[in-house]
Amino acid sequence: MAKKNPAKRPAASSKFEELMTGTTVFNVPLPADLKALKGMSPIVIKQPYHIEYIHSYGQDSPFFAGLSNKKLLGTKCTKCDYTWATPRLACTQCGRETKWVELPQTGRVHTFTTCYFGGEEFLKETPFHLVLVEFDGVDTLFLSRLLGPEQPEDIKIGMKVKAKFRRNSQLKPTDVYFVPAE
Repeated sequence: MAKKNPAKRPAASSKFEELMTGTTVFNVPLPADLKALKGMSPIVIKQPYHIEYIHSYGQDSPFFAGLSNKKLLGTKCTKCDYTWATPRLACTQCGRETKWVELPQTGRVHTFTTCYFGGEEFLKETPFHLVLVEFDGVDTLFLSRLLGPEQPEDIKIGMKVKAKFRRNSQLKPTDVYFVPAE
C-alpha cells in the first residue's frame, strides 16, 4: 500500500474560508498572568436565533377553527350529558367519545387573578386579569383574559362578561377574551 505524500495535502487552514459573518471581536482582554483568569468577567455575546416550529392542534383543531370564526366550542358527552368548556376528546366520567357543541358567549366571573408578571409574550401587557368564566349549562370553567377593568377592585365574582374575538385570528387561545357585559 502506497503512502500518501504529506507535502501534497492542502494545509488545514485552506479548507476554511474566513467569512465576515457572526461576531467579530478585537482586543479581547487576556491577563498576562494566567492566575488572574479566575477573576475574568465572562464574555457575553448577543446573537439572533431563529427556528421554524411546526405545531399541530390535532384533536383540538375544531376549537381553534371556532375561535377564528367567532365561536366558542366545547365538547359534550352524549351519555352523561357532561359539558366541557375546555374540549375533551373523551368523557372523563364514562370514557365515551364526546361531540362538539357551541358554548354561550356570555357568562359570569367564577374567580379571577391579576398577573403582575408574565412570560415573554405577555410581559409588555402586565398587569392583566385572568378570569375563570362559568357558563349556563356547562359543567367546567373557561380560562381567559378580562379586558376593561383597570384595577382588581373593579372585578366582582358573579360579574357578567361576554366573549370578544380578535378581528384577525392568530390560531391561539388569546384569540378570545372577555369584557364586562352591560
